Parts: sequence; C-alpha cells; structure tokens
Amino acid sequence: MSATATRLRRLAASTAAIAAVAGGGVILFSSVSANERGGGPALEAMRRRINDPTVLLPSRAVQESALIGASSANPLDILVIGGGATGSGVALDAAARGLRVGLVEREDFSSGTSSRSTKLIHGGVRYLEKAVFNLDYGQLKLVFHALEERKQVIDNAPHLCHALPCMTPCFDWFELLYYWVGLKMYDLVAGPRLLHLSRYYSEKESIELFPTLARKGKDRRLRGTVVYYDGQMNDSRLNVGLACTAALAGAAILNHAEVVSFLKDEASERIIGARIRNNLSGKEFDTYAKVFVNAAGPFCDSVRKMANKDAQPMICPSSGVHVVLPDYYSPQGMGLIVPKTKDGRVVFMLPWLGRTLAGTTDSNTAITSLPEPHEDEIQFILDAISDYLNVKVRRTDVLSAWSGIRPLAVDPKAKNTESISRDHVVSEDYPGLVTITGGKWTTYRSMAEDAVDAAIKSGKLTPGSGCLTQNLHLIGGDGWEPSSFTVLAQQYVRLKKSQNGKIVPGVMDTAVAKHLSHAYGTLADQVATIAQNENLGKRLAHGYPFLEAEVAYCARHEYCESAVDFIARRCRLAFLDTDAAGHSLPRVVEILAAEHNWGKSRKKQEMQKAKEFLETFKSSRNARFHDGKHQ
Repeated sequence: MSATATRLRRLAASTAAIAAVAGGGVILFSSVSANERGGGPALEAMRRRINDPTVLLPSRAVQESALIGASSANPLDILVIGGGATGSGVALDAAARGLRVGLVEREDFSSGTSSRSTKLIHGGVRYLEKAVFNLDYGQLKLVFHALEERKQVIDNAPHLCHALPCMTPCFDWFELLYYWVGLKMYDLVAGPRLLHLSRYYSEKESIELFPTLARKGKDRRLRGTVVYYDGQMNDSRLNVGLACTAALAGAAILNHAEVVSFLKDEASERIIGARIRNNLSGKEFDTYAKVFVNAAGPFCDSVRKMANKDAQPMICPSSGVHVVLPDYYSPQGMGLIVPKTKDGRVVFMLPWLGRTLAGTTDSNTAITSLPEPHEDEIQFILDAISDYLNVKVRRTDVLSAWSGIRPLAVDPKAKNTESISRDHVVSEDYPGLVTITGGKWTTYRSMAEDAVDAAIKSGKLTPGSGCLTQNLHLIGGDGWEPSSFTVLAQQYVRLKKSQNGKIVPGVMDTAVAKHLSHAYGTLADQVATIAQNENLGKRLAHGYPFLEAEVAYCARHEYCESAVDFIARRCRLAFLDTDAAGHSLPRVVEILAAEHNWGKSRKKQEMQKAKEFLETFKSSRNARFHDGKHQ
C-alpha cells in the first residue's frame, strides 16, 4: 500500500504541471498550414486519383515492367526495400509527393512483423506514466505524438480501425484511485485527439460488462475497474491497403521480389541500383534509383550488410507471442488490460474479428522469416490471464498461436549502444541507402514521413508537394460509414455451388455483410458482385464470414499471389483458427489456380507451402504440449 501511496503522491504532484502544459498556451499538436504540409490543391488531386472508381490497380506485370524500365540514365527517385507498414507507408508518402517510386518485398506485403502485432493502435498511455514519474518532458511529447498519429490512422482507414474500450481491473482501493487519476490525466493530454472519456465502474457494473472477469483472486477482491479507450485495427489488411493506395498514387510495387545485391557508382561508391529477383518466376533484373530506403524491419541489418559487410547491427530483436481463444473468453466490444502483473509484465485480452486475442511476451529471439511461439510462452499467457478470469483457461481452447519479431532499434551513430529504443531511427550510414527501423504500427505514417524527408535530402530530390498523408484516406476508406454493410445485405445475394454442381441461392447475412464492409470498405460491393455473379458466395470455413469470392477479388485487385498470401494477410483465417484455415486450403488453391492459370505442380506446391506455414501456428491441434494446469 505504501508503494502505491507514493506513486499517488507523485501522480498528484504532476497533474497540475501537465494541466498547466495542456492549458497554458503550449502547442501540443502540429498547427502547420495545409500549404506547408502539401495540402490544398495537391491533396485534393491525390484524393481524386485514389478514389476514382474507373481506375484499376496496375497489374503485377505492369509494375514489374516499370521497375525494369528504370535505368541508370532515367532512374526512379526512390526504391523502397520492404513492404511492411513502414515500407508501404514510405512508398505512399513519396508517391503522393509526386516522386517516382518503386517498392520490392521479398515475401508479401505485411508478411513479417506488421501482420503479427497486438492489433492495438496505442495512444502512448505507458509513456505518460514514465513522463510523470521521471518528470520527463521528452516522454510527454511522445504521448502527444502517439495520440495525434493514433487519431490519424483511425480517420484515414475507418473501415479497418475503430475505438476499443479497455478495462483495467483493480483489487485495491489505492490502485483504483491511481489508475483513475492517471487515465483522467490521459484524457486531459489527449485533448481533441480523445476517442472517448475514461470512467470508473463498480464491481457489479464491471461484471455486467465483462462476465468472465473474476470477482476474487488469491487474497484479493475486485474493487472496481477503470475503462479507457485505445484504437484497434486489422493490421495486415491495413498494410495491404497502404500498398494498394501507394500503387494508385503511382508507385510501382512488387511483392515476392527480392534485392539480391546492390550496384554502386565506381567513383563515389554511392548505391545507384539493385539486382532484383522475382521469386515467383526466378528471373532477375536490374533497377536504378537515386535513393534506396531500407524498410526491411527485422531484416534491415542484412540489407545494410549487402551495402557494407562491416555494418554494425541496428536491430535488437524481441519476440512477442499471441494466442487466439474462443469468443466466450471476452465480451464483444470490451478488452481487458492488466498494466502490471505479479511479475511486472503487461497482459491483455481483446475481442478481435469474433475471437479473443491474448498476449503477450517480450523476450530475446533470433531473426527468422517464420518465427514460432515456444510452448512455455503460450503457457505463460494462459497462466497470466487465468489469474483474472472465472473461466477455466484450457490449452485445448487455443485456436491459433503465433510469434512476431519486434525490431527494437539501436542508432548506429549513438555513442551508447546499450540504449535500445522503442522509438524509430532514421540513418544513412552508407551513401544512397537510408534505413528506417524501430518504432511501432501507430506511428508508421510519421516514420514514413521522416524517411522520405531523409531520402529527399540524400538524393537532392525535388518533390512536387510536401507530405500529404496526414489527411489522405486509404483505398476503401473515403465515404465509408459504419452502416455501409446494410446496403450489401439488402442489395446482394450469395450464389454458391453445391457438391453436385447445383447453384444454390443464399442470403447476404449480417455477419458476412459486416465483414465485407469492414475488410474492403467502399470496395465491398465489388466482392459482393463476384459472390453473386460468379457463384462464389460460399463460406470458406464453417463459422467464419470469409467468402470464396474474396479469393478471386484479392487475386485480381490486391496482388494475392499464393495461398499463404490469402489465408494469412488478405483474410485472417490462419491467425484466427489454424484448423479452419487448413480445411479451407483446397478451395483457396483451386480458386487461385483458376485466376493465375496454375498447373498441377504449382497447386501441389502451394498446398505444401501453406501446410508448412500453418504448422508454425501452434494451435491445440498442431502442437504437442503437456496440458498440466490448463486441461
């Protein structure tokens, strides 16, 4: 109690200071004019270009030809290496400024860390706690920045992002007061970027809102909860949306294409080109650019070592494991976050796409393209959440479990290399190669802006405008409303083939209509049209709203080139239910084969690769475990 009381006294002492900052004339948010940031006519022109319904995404062949056509005499302005959130954000930002941009991604857009996140768009509440107790204005500025970027991510992709209430249980009156005061300060700091006001709920009200929350624990009793709001997203679909928006803005983007070596100017040693391998065809070609942006996430050091084999590492990789449980573990529309468990870690349970997402861990790991969760990490998460639930937490309930690698960054120019940052680092430690790494999903847009600014400086580029991405909707976001799904439900039917080949009509039920509306935004009617007109209205897996029509749509309009691309990144079935994803594979491969003209050999190869991929998701059905405590 004394430790909590001390923290409360510090909190109270800092409240007045932060209130003074918030209300004393200090500018918390950017007030740069639209013209200075490249708004005005340039922004309106880019919005019209992205939202023009008559404009189709360039085909993969066209995109590859554009990269091949960039010569030493007529180079691209920027070539981005890596198609995760940051890389795709860089491509969009640069293309929107009027620069000639290319992007290559070794696997698929969002195939790495960007699809394996916590799915939260954080407003920086933990930075606020550090700012208060360390009296650190630098940490406070991080809170302001995170809050601003959180609001912009949600506003620019409203179909893929939403506000989520998060409940923090308190088993001590001092603890309850501490979190209530702290989150009220968070509301104050958020100002115009506030999603909703935080509030206190009594024990009775809390149980009504979160029925599986335990009233009693070991020598403790629930005193109440404090609920605050953060953002939640469908991360890989947001990433794919970024990549496709960049393509509409003029970027030549190519997934399944890998940089195998750099080409350097003999006199200056500056990087001027790259050798690219198309991993689908095996063919290689050269492309040229004035500046290269390394946004390869955990793999950025391997890219840097292609330029300079003696480059000092920038990445300190950390593993974050998440598990997916049935929906009854948490109510729809309410998350549970414990900021500090008995061993000092953060634990959460969040409703996500009709299931419950729980996590997470934070431990050192090796860098690999397909990280796997360790059984003890899964058991740790189950142990941690069981302390706060009245439901028996069982290992057999785990529908999917995965690991993601966080690329924590060390600035190679910093004298003290022990200072690992959760913020991002931009560095040009080799002429012509700008590296952007670290950071987090919430701030991808400002990270991309910083990287493009650095690339412009490095290559002495002349953009047509300033940064436009602060107020630029992603594809499918402009004009979308939460009620848009009702149009799909009323105007479309799902036609599907039965096993004997007969066409059977089905309703566009609310679950499917809502899913399509949230996944594709204003483009959902195109998927519904395929379901209706091409007899692809059947669900891919029992109990999930994903349709066969989505496979065809993604192959045609979202650069979906493999079965794994679809089950992991275009729809989220691999992350939601590994077993269901496995059952859907034959039909997914069959539809993709028809779209891409695959032969028997390629279909067999796709099935094998997808099965190997799913084996890295340690659900209860594809993992061996000793189910001692969680039976």
